[in-house]
Amino acid sequence: MSLFSFSPPGPILAFLASYLIGSIPFGLVLTTLAGLGDIRHIGSGNIGATNVLRTGKKGLAAATMVMDVMKGFLAVLFFKAVCPEQTQLCMALAGLGAIIGHCFPLWLKFRGGKGVATGIGVFWAFCWPVGLICSFVWAFTVKLSRISSAGALLSFFIAPLLMPALTTHPVSSPIPVATDIIAILVWVRHYGNLVRLIQGKEHRFKEQD
Repeated sequence: MSLFSFSPPGPILAFLASYLIGSIPFGLVLTTLAGLGDIRHIGSGNIGATNVLRTGKKGLAAATMVMDVMKGFLAVLFFKAVCPEQTQLCMALAGLGAIIGHCFPLWLKFRGGKGVATGIGVFWAFCWPVGLICSFVWAFTVKLSRISSAGALLSFFIAPLLMPALTTHPVSSPIPVATDIIAILVWVRHYGNLVRLIQGKEHRFKEQD
């Protein structure tokens, strides 16, 4: 075997590398660089774009959302490109790794975000029509209700229904199964939000937010 021969990465490497990518806390990094302090001590204490918006910096919130989306999107596409064998499994594990990394980042003692933006980025890479529909549902629901969690819960409720319907993958294949797990994880991470929604106490964005 040549010293410089290349061995394509496998499913385990796809998961671990994507976990490290997903663990990058862009919300914390951006707010710290902007001199706003530790985002974990502001608002809900979350590192995601919704909490960054509570600093009043819409540009930082938008940048956080884009970067969180892209880390899920690019992780899946990268391992789709470099895994000629078991491609679906590598993609599925890359997507799971990215969102688990975001929710439970190694660098923050496993206390991370709720996975919405990163999960939608993963869906775009799995199947762009699913990503597009989930993005639209999230944005439209937030626009109508002014409640971020309502958009998240609804978009991640429909994603498992859309993925097998809009792809050729059977429901038991890696990508639909990964979509199911991601959706469940996001719903579990939003348990407190769901309780407040039921009680009518969930935070709404103000018109100036």
